[in-house]
Amino acid sequence: MSLTQIPRLIAAEIGATPQQVSAAVELLDGGATVPFVARYRKEVTGGLDDTQLRKLEERLGYLRELEARRAAIVGSITEQGKMTEALAKSIAGAGTKAELEDIYLPYKPKRRTKAMIAREAGLQGLYDAIVADRSAEPAALAAGFLSEGFPDAKAALEGARDILAEGLSEDASLLGRLRDHMRKAGKLAAKVVAGKEAAGAKFSDYFAHSEEFSRVPSHRALAMFRGRNEEVLVLDLEIDAEAPRGESPSERACGAAVGAAEQGPGDRWLREAAAWAWRVKLKTSLTLDLMAELREAAEAEAIRVFARNLKDLLLAAPAGGKATMGLDPGIRTGVKVAVVDATGKLVATDTVYPFQPRMDLKGAQVAIAKAIGQHGVKLIAIGNGTASRETEKLVTDLLALLPSGAEKPVKVVVSEAGASVYSASELAAREFPELDVSLRGAVSIARRLQDPLAELVKIEPKAIGVGQYQHDVDQHRLAKSLDAVVEDAVNGVGVDLNTASAPLLARVSGVGPGLAEAIVAHRDANGPFATRKELLKVARLGPKAFEQAAGFLRISGGKEPLDASSVHPEAYDVARKIVAACGRDIRSLMGDGEALKKLNPAAFVDDRFGLPTVKDILAELEKPGRDPRPSFKTATFTEGVDEITDLRAGMVLEGTVTNVAAFGAFVDIGVHQDGLVHVSQLSDSFVKDPHAVVKAGDVVKVRVVEVDVGRKRIGLTMKSDGGASAKDQARERGPAAGKPVRGPMQAGPQRGGNAFADALKGKFGR
Repeated sequence: MSLTQIPRLIAAEIGATPQQVSAAVELLDGGATVPFVARYRKEVTGGLDDTQLRKLEERLGYLRELEARRAAIVGSITEQGKMTEALAKSIAGAGTKAELEDIYLPYKPKRRTKAMIAREAGLQGLYDAIVADRSAEPAALAAGFLSEGFPDAKAALEGARDILAEGLSEDASLLGRLRDHMRKAGKLAAKVVAGKEAAGAKFSDYFAHSEEFSRVPSHRALAMFRGRNEEVLVLDLEIDAEAPRGESPSERACGAAVGAAEQGPGDRWLREAAAWAWRVKLKTSLTLDLMAELREAAEAEAIRVFARNLKDLLLAAPAGGKATMGLDPGIRTGVKVAVVDATGKLVATDTVYPFQPRMDLKGAQVAIAKAIGQHGVKLIAIGNGTASRETEKLVTDLLALLPSGAEKPVKVVVSEAGASVYSASELAAREFPELDVSLRGAVSIARRLQDPLAELVKIEPKAIGVGQYQHDVDQHRLAKSLDAVVEDAVNGVGVDLNTASAPLLARVSGVGPGLAEAIVAHRDANGPFATRKELLKVARLGPKAFEQAAGFLRISGGKEPLDASSVHPEAYDVARKIVAACGRDIRSLMGDGEALKKLNPAAFVDDRFGLPTVKDILAELEKPGRDPRPSFKTATFTEGVDEITDLRAGMVLEGTVTNVAAFGAFVDIGVHQDGLVHVSQLSDSFVKDPHAVVKAGDVVKVRVVEVDVGRKRIGLTMKSDGGASAKDQARERGPAAGKPVRGPMQAGPQRGGNAFADALKGKFGR
């Protein structure tokens, strides 16, 4: 394969043509971003979407690295004077890095080996003699090859065996066949390290475990690797375990590779030496290779799951621009209170102590009620950490006591995952230099209810906590994948140029952290941007950055109505032709779907903009600046079900999906511990991918099928017949991947009041 063949290979993988891939590669190499190419260069790429482009980008990097390595190997072998036509053809045909390295093994500079020492002592001659005369006794032949380092026949034959073993370990064809056989017939076995049973109890499902290597799902593989890393488990790849010694398919393959036949002492020696080479060298090295391959595949799947969950969370429904109170629950340290206005600006903070040791429940309710009245709070976001349900009950009781004629805020339990990371970050310190770290967390909780995307971009993606074994995977690959998800989400929704924070602007196509800070500085110094074109006045923001970014930035109520839409400035002329064809003012036409649907898109195609762009413009004019995220919805927790001990089999509850893994979905039902709906319990019909049924943020009805209080495990079902016992799911689930994160946002029930009503009514609104 050559660099010129890469487009053809990628095209087959992503369902495109080589011409489409080549066009996309040229754009990406020229500095265009995936969101820009997907949205504004459909004519050039033939309509490749962001998913195809991300895969293209990833594979392009891998294949270019492969070609660079191929060239380096060719150069090394050529320099050694060992290149042949057959070898060059073999190198050119290698399709993976592993195949390439197998071919290179015999020519790879290596440290001094036992086989090298044996050759230096002349034992290559002994090995050749054994191969040449199979009827001779190898021990008798060895007598003629003794030396200082190999003083007897036994030592000489061991040296010849080392030469044979090295030859087998450098036979690319044999290694490929053995590796394929191990993948298909091998079993991954795990057993507990003696004495670690108690300390490693969370891995008890794998204390005596064995399953087909080719069928190990990612979550179980990563669980076992974690157990090994924590020195609780020992892992092995069992292969041909039932075959008699020396008769396994792997040993026979090694014997055949050295030409061992069925007769003669030499043949017996060759078979035994090849079997030894398999057991001692090849099996060990190939097991390491395949374990690394399994880990890489498992990590890739875990990263894919994390990325998909993160996308769902980022694109969760925003509650919108309403005055919001954020409550960061705590017991000894108190409940932190922060109120932000409709734009997210902080207007008030407080700390109340309704729980031990102060137990000032009345004072807490009065303070919260007063803040609600003073600032017109419409939403109350409650963090889902320690004391979350106690704080929720406090708020529920309070709302029941507010004057009946008053509009009562809606309370919502919000995932506080990553809030502490944001609170202690340099960004938070710059934004709120005088504010205590704990109060910054309450601000973040309030804002993430208003607009999850705008607030969550301030947090390192992996700290948001919707992943599966995220700390066990390659952190560079994880960060790259999650950054791509954030970029696609931000640009898919669009950003208000005049209100967006620097972290949000930094995720816009073509912007980045430096230009984001420059945009905010320009906005602070000169006031709101009146048009998109004014972006060109920002220091260091040139035409290329403007081209990449402009279509994803919105200006509401500006001089140019199209600036509030996703129509790119480069296509404004097309939009104006459409408006002119309707004989209407652009402001009156925008949003008039009936008038726009009467137009023929083909009539507006020109040399620069094709039918895809024209259709996109018409769709945007019909619903200008539309938000692709769903409408805001909350779940209602069942009253009286506050702890895992309150659960009973058969209960039907409402909850919110917090996390989706390969083996099922976690659901927050309001008891501090998410329940698991195993993949087999998600639907009455067969489910291969849980994401096809649910996503993070979905509000669902579930039935409790099993509760294990000791292990903090809750088995749930979404099947109409009530599902099966969660005990049947335990093996599939494996040792839990840590305590799952509770839901992105859930609303609790309304509850009764208490005798403190009069005091609250007196304070409310003051």
